[in-house]
Amino acid sequence: MKKKIGIFGSTGSIGKSTLSIIAQNKKNFEVMFLSTNKNLKEISKQCKIFNPKFVIINDKENFLKFVRSNKKKIKVFNTYEGISSQKKKIDYTINAISGFHGLEPTLKIIPHTKTIAIANKESLICGWNLIKKAIDKYKTNFIPIDSEHFSIWSLLKGTSAEIDKIYITASGGPFLNISHEKLKNIKPQQAIKHPKWNMGKKISIDSATLINKVFELIEAKKIFNTEFRKLEIILHPESYVHAIVKFKNGITKILVHDTDMKIPIFNSIYQNSNNKIKTSQLDFSKLNNLKFQKVNKKLFPSIKILNFFKKIKNSLYETVLVSANDELVALFLNGKIGFLDITKNLIMIMNLKEFKKMKQRKPKNFEEIYKLNRYVRLKTYSLCVRSSRNA
Repeated sequence: MKKKIGIFGSTGSIGKSTLSIIAQNKKNFEVMFLSTNKNLKEISKQCKIFNPKFVIINDKENFLKFVRSNKKKIKVFNTYEGISSQKKKIDYTINAISGFHGLEPTLKIIPHTKTIAIANKESLICGWNLIKKAIDKYKTNFIPIDSEHFSIWSLLKGTSAEIDKIYITASGGPFLNISHEKLKNIKPQQAIKHPKWNMGKKISIDSATLINKVFELIEAKKIFNTEFRKLEIILHPESYVHAIVKFKNGITKILVHDTDMKIPIFNSIYQNSNNKIKTSQLDFSKLNNLKFQKVNKKLFPSIKILNFFKKIKNSLYETVLVSANDELVALFLNGKIGFLDITKNLIMIMNLKEFKKMKQRKPKNFEEIYKLNRYVRLKTYSLCVRSSRNA
């Protein structure tokens, strides 16, 4: 029987990687749906190859264009309501949509899929209590797809041993060996050049400031229901080891794989099977030169932001963090603030009295999260651009 697959964000890098895996064994899969926001050219190409049952195109203008050019008469929706038309549960759905817009489809699909694989940080950080409630209610299997969280999930699978420590590795980005003074003059084109991963501009900047690892630690705390004291970020420039878990029974597990997101995606699709993916041979030269380092807080001051979250489980304060960072990265990419201003302003925003109140409020629904996201971004823009002009 063919495995039924759904892909949110099929035209992005994670979505395309997922489809490339499916294409290797196409006869064993049935693509139920694909989705995009604006990339009409790519999704039209994907429809010709994979013939999905329906398509979701969120951008109104491109939705209408697709309807007019839809010669194959594939069902097309402008919202996620089409998901509820599924009579039987889809076997596997991956959410590869970036940003806050990934939360709504996650919550919509959970009742209609047996497995939800999530590569969307914002959903997990800001809406985990909503996601957890839904996956428990509908008995949906959840798999995190970020390489670090997938590695931890893999290392914990099948063991009842108590966790002593979980180490999440960080490459350190492009400025690991640069002096703090030189960071003042960093330009966007320098910050987006990641030494190991081929990523988009936003995530590359997050890697350069190390805020991506702050996010990942908060994610890990939620997903694996553990305490901050059992979680630590460790620098590993080779990006070969993705996670280390030390157990209280004396055993420590380390997971390594190539810097290729196809590996966690492949294993989330083919879990507990004998299917194979072509990868490099085990690199002993890398294993012999792992070069783990503690995080230098002067070089990566974003690490201090974790102090805001040590006593918080699920709140709207996480939405403040992610939203403010999103806006600050956009301001840096547009040349309105400097590289060091990203973290400096982020800490300033997190210390605002009106936002600190959010520590006591748990998200009720995704609409509340979206509304706060918009407000925080506007406030961040207003405060930081005005401050920059007055400097």
